[in-house]
Amino acid sequence: MGRFSGKTAVITGSGRRKGLGEAIALRLAREGANIVISDIGKAAEPATPAEHIGATDEMEAIAGDIRKAGVAASTKVCDVRDLEQMRALARHAVDTHGSLDIWVNNAGIGYIMKPLLDVTADDWRAVIDVNLTGCFFGIKAAAELMVKAGKGGRIVNIASQAAKSGFPHAQAYTSSKHGLVGLVRSAAIELGAHAITVNNVCPNHVTTGLGAWQNEYFSKVVGAVSVEAYLEAMAGRIPLKRPGKPEDTANAVAFLCSDEAEYITAESMNVSGGEEPH
Repeated sequence: MGRFSGKTAVITGSGRRKGLGEAIALRLAREGANIVISDIGKAAEPATPAEHIGATDEMEAIAGDIRKAGVAASTKVCDVRDLEQMRALARHAVDTHGSLDIWVNNAGIGYIMKPLLDVTADDWRAVIDVNLTGCFFGIKAAAELMVKAGKGGRIVNIASQAAKSGFPHAQAYTSSKHGLVGLVRSAAIELGAHAITVNNVCPNHVTTGLGAWQNEYFSKVVGAVSVEAYLEAMAGRIPLKRPGKPEDTANAVAFLCSDEAEYITAESMNVSGGEEPH
């Protein structure tokens, strides 16, 4: 038995090994939640390359690991840029597992990084469509069924330290994550009457598969230093002296999804080791 026994959680963008989505899914499953693993399933166009998305076989493998925790797990391919696919994902949770109690908007594009003068209109749209519009569609799809069920619910977006501070080569990314702060503040006001909380978790850098790509990219941006030197410098400016781990973010999500956090909504919680204090 655990805090989430009998509940069902949907996590978008959770089909990649060593990703934040996988860590969140495993954390909630260990406390009894049934899990829906969702990702785009296959590369669709240049904005969703195979090396940065969760493929169907990887999704199924993660679901298999989750079942070892003694809970039910299923997979559902979904493109978060499509509202009807998001609604189908929400219905899948109810039809397959009996309820939709927790929704985590984790899918995101963090690999389109360029100098401002090189960013194209397509680059901008790709990031905003997934990181911001995708979260709006997720909130809407989840809330529609949560309101109908009348049992409340928890919605959490995985934002970023970039929701609070600016970073070079990340104009669209930073804008999309800043947008999530306003999105939860507004959505929380409307959904509070239905006992649905809406919050962001804002991690600093985490070396997931995507994070490893970012390490390589930004170590060159700051002066062709080694990845090791780049990470050492990063740790030096963090009060707790290390970058984040996937489990740090997963623990924050679990708290915000629990009964202990029933009076917390419209917040953007930093999980940054003290690097992002506001």
